[in-house]
Amino acid sequence: MAAMKKFLQLNSWLAIAALAWGVGYLYNARYGGELSWLRIMYEQKKAIASEVKAPQRILIVGGSGAHYTVDAGLMQQQLGIPTLNMATDGPVGLNVILPSVTDSIKKGDIVVLIPEYLILNDKDGFGDRSGQFSVAIGKPGLGGVPAKQLAQDIMLLGVPTLRAVTKSSVELVEKGRFTGYYSDPITANGDPTVMKQRLKSAWWQLKIQEPVSPHALRRIRQFKKEVEAKGATLVLGLSWIYASTDTKTLSNISKTADKLSEIAPVLYDKQTLNVKTDSSLFADTHYHLNPPGRRTRTTELVEQLKTLNIIRN
Repeated sequence: MAAMKKFLQLNSWLAIAALAWGVGYLYNARYGGELSWLRIMYEQKKAIASEVKAPQRILIVGGSGAHYTVDAGLMQQQLGIPTLNMATDGPVGLNVILPSVTDSIKKGDIVVLIPEYLILNDKDGFGDRSGQFSVAIGKPGLGGVPAKQLAQDIMLLGVPTLRAVTKSSVELVEKGRFTGYYSDPITANGDPTVMKQRLKSAWWQLKIQEPVSPHALRRIRQFKKEVEAKGATLVLGLSWIYASTDTKTLSNISKTADKLSEIAPVLYDKQTLNVKTDSSLFADTHYHLNPPGRRTRTTELVEQLKTLNIIRN
């Protein structure tokens, strides 16, 4: 009898724990938490890509450093072919970002991968959001997320942070809804509609401490094969960054460009290496651009793409 009582108590606790985890998961991954907004944005971009049929399209791929810097709508106007901003978030990691867009690539597409240095310098291709993002989009372990990391991420998916819950509670009272970094609407081209503004804090020039990692090179080389297997073309691009012009930074960027060029054409300004020293072009990070900066950056990309002679009009 005592054993049965303990068994029932254990089952009750397990049921409570499962319910609590489920509630946490719904908040974190489905609606309210930051991951949920990233998932929703990703799914919206995938839906847009599935609806755009054309002999040739341009797909912009990368993290937020591509999402908030390339104006796909403007690029489409200037090149005359459908252009889609498929970029998501750097902490998702290269190993997960790339396979998350592979099934959207069609024959004839030009895939422009513009990864931030956060992604290029990573040693194993996984970031803070790799496992949780893969679960949120219904593809647990996408990109080969290690089993231990995936298990930990799944567990944490059911545990909202106090800071996040407090923020959401205040928003619900003040605005009547939840919001997040990626909760703003996107355009029909997948572009952001709201630019994030930098908080009034110290602004410094970023330094690139090392060149692209061997792992990133291997994964991008593999991605090229995956892209070409679909009858598409891979093009790489260096990010525009607000950065230092010290010798080490410039040397590491130059080495990165050289290594990447062994895989696919790399779009960048050979003189500046895409290093910008005018902070007025940037929004809230060293990568994200304000509207004028996005227009200038996009026009430059268009001209660089034209030199490759791969655009069919």
